[in-house]
Amino acid sequence: MTSTKNAAAPMVVVIPTARPTFVVEAAQARADAARRVLSDLGAAVVGPTTLVMTPEDIEAAAPFVDRDADLVINVCASFSDASPALRLYHDLAAPLLLWSFTEPGPVGDRLWLNSLCGANLFGHALVRAGGAVRLVHGDPDDPAVRETLARALAGELPPPVDVPLSQGERADAASVAAALARLRGTRIGVLGDPPAGFTPSEYDPDVLRDVFGIAVDHLDLKAAFASVAAVDAGTTAQETADAVAQRPTLRDLDGEQVRRFAAVTSALRGWSADAVLAAVAVRCWPEFPTQLGVCPCSSLSRLADEGIPTACERDVYGLTTMLLAETLGAGTTYLVDTVDLDAGDNVVRVWHCGSAATALAADPDAARQSVHCNRKIGVAGDFALRTGPVVLARLTEDNDPASSSSLRLLLAAGESLPEPNRFQGNTAAIRLATDAQQFVHGLVSGGFPHHTILAWNDVRPQLRQAADQLGILVVEWSGAAEFHEVIA
Repeated sequence: MTSTKNAAAPMVVVIPTARPTFVVEAAQARADAARRVLSDLGAAVVGPTTLVMTPEDIEAAAPFVDRDADLVINVCASFSDASPALRLYHDLAAPLLLWSFTEPGPVGDRLWLNSLCGANLFGHALVRAGGAVRLVHGDPDDPAVRETLARALAGELPPPVDVPLSQGERADAASVAAALARLRGTRIGVLGDPPAGFTPSEYDPDVLRDVFGIAVDHLDLKAAFASVAAVDAGTTAQETADAVAQRPTLRDLDGEQVRRFAAVTSALRGWSADAVLAAVAVRCWPEFPTQLGVCPCSSLSRLADEGIPTACERDVYGLTTMLLAETLGAGTTYLVDTVDLDAGDNVVRVWHCGSAATALAADPDAARQSVHCNRKIGVAGDFALRTGPVVLARLTEDNDPASSSSLRLLLAAGESLPEPNRFQGNTAAIRLATDAQQFVHGLVSGGFPHHTILAWNDVRPQLRQAADQLGILVVEWSGAAEFHEVIA
């Protein structure tokens, strides 16, 4: 494409990405408003005016991406996997500006956009591939967003966030070494391949073996679905009765979907027992809902309540973080997306679509079971996560070519606040012990995954010590957080 760049009107490429399982009308309205703001600021805006959602849309958008443009912006109108990022922006010389929006839906409704999480996923994919990104977060009518965009049009992108290296307290070396020795020789189950465009769900089995001594038992979807079909009626009936006794709101759901949930739970439990698995990561979509007619969220929750860490979206490094933290005394943990930022209250909201252990509910006796927020079929949990001091942690690749470490460990802490379940699924509102806006910008521009784990016991000293012993770089957004209670 020929550049129209000139001094009077900076040329800005704007690509609005989205996914049809979110509220596309709201996404399109935000994308339209974003273009208007940029035009009002004097930019010559080029790019598709409709949402980029399909492979065909991505190919049609590719000719607009001009390396000579003054600015390239990906408007994360809703969540999208990173396929558009890797296709469209792999050879940009300048940093890509990712624009994410606040969540417009009412309290208790599903995530309408999940825009911030989409920007986080784009950032991971592009930084991992050697690129650079910056973030602007907020709605088109936000004066601070308008000011950030005006500066970007003048050539002043938001600066990258410095990655803070940890100098925090380390736990006793001998006790941590003993815990790591218990971890060596364990097996984790990995069901299916990573979802397309989910770069954090890719992993190196050699790293798991060499760093942690963890082996992988891989099960493909065909074999997994065959094992679900082979669950006998008596086992399914018993699991249904047991689950309903513990989670009475299952009675309110479609009976056939509950039966399928019970069969999936039984099959996963059987696989875990037969293969002696310490934890399980599952490719939970699209095949479970489209081929089996059930979402496995509450099946993963059942296993988590039984002491088996579980991760959705086949996130193996996320699962490894859970297993490491729980081995070091974290108690039950949960894998979450960072989906919302309230900079004024220094709060981030973390969420996932309903696979939390009921032990982690703010009120375990009222841990409601429901349908999946986007797929609208059972079975998924729908309850707020427990309050109190929390730790966020995540193992991921070390992208620095000069580093001797294959992995880095992200750490942060804060307090989970009491509030109604903000988004359908499982949500926690966390007032961070560090600057929440800096943390979110650091996640995105630093190329960290969209998943972190949430723990309610302070195992940061143990995690820092373990990372030192394993040769893992510790990245920590530090700050004090008081921990008062221990949970199983």
